Amino acid sequence: MVLDQQALEIALQTVTQQLSRSKLPGLQDIGELAIYLFDSLSSTNQTLWELLDRGTPPPTVVIAAQQTAGRGQWGRQWQSEQGGLYLSLALTTNVEASNSAQLTMCSAWGIATALRCYGIPVLIKWHNDLLLLGYKLGGILTETRLSQGQITKAVIGVGINWSNPVPETGINLQSFFATQPMSPSVTSLEMLAAIVIQGLRSGYHYGLESGIDNLRLSYQRLLFHQGVSIQVNGHRGIVKGVTSTGDLRVSVNSAQAMDTNADTIISPEIHLKPGTISLGYSQDLP
Repeated sequence: MVLDQQALEIALQTVTQQLSRSKLPGLQDIGELAIYLFDSLSSTNQTLWELLDRGTPPPTVVIAAQQTAGRGQWGRQWQSEQGGLYLSLALTTNVEASNSAQLTMCSAWGIATALRCYGIPVLIKWHNDLLLLGYKLGGILTETRLSQGQITKAVIGVGINWSNPVPETGINLQSFFATQPMSPSVTSLEMLAAIVIQGLRSGYHYGLESGIDNLRLSYQRLLFHQGVSIQVNGHRGIVKGVTSTGDLRVSVNSAQAMDTNADTIISPEIHLKPGTISLGYSQDLP
């Protein structure tokens, strides 16, 4: 069932007021934000790109009640059944192509921080997942258009589990609220959409206004695997955070840094690009 346009507009106003009281960094006025609502789409990202190609200016939002061919990171399929939030936001940007992962960093931090303003203890699983109680609550897919080495347009796709069925590694907000002693802080899918929209916009503008290094430090405070021991190419390492370009920083034990069975020396701190390693969930931690 498609979201209610009037309810979403009201939710955007009330959410913006609440996030302003919570002093969410980078928060933007609603302004001239175009929002398109659909019952079913193959992909919100794809539809938004088509709108942009027809001349629709950013910032623009597309929301669908379900997706029939939702896309996740690295070409994976994103299960997009009725009951979830499937949303894409288009932005005009001026980010270097080599720094494209910064857009996902900003988005993840913004959404997580906005949800935390509502008492939902969301953390970030590097580099594009949102976790709640160690289970996957949602994910982010960033797509870009380039011109002369610069990202000129970006579409940020977000999927958040509201009441839809989830796998064993997932969680939806309705099941989370059912275990809490207080009344739910988010009461509708329209309200959740408003929080995600303003979280996305605040994350991008916070990174733009304060600098990516300030956002990076805030991002690391919400990093689920921060300080956790992980296995990298047969070596044990500790997650130390992320770089300003979005790579994962891992400190390798100095005793393991010299690989006696190879001609190479492993640096005491290595940087892993998104997609080179998959981190687990709470049930996978040692």
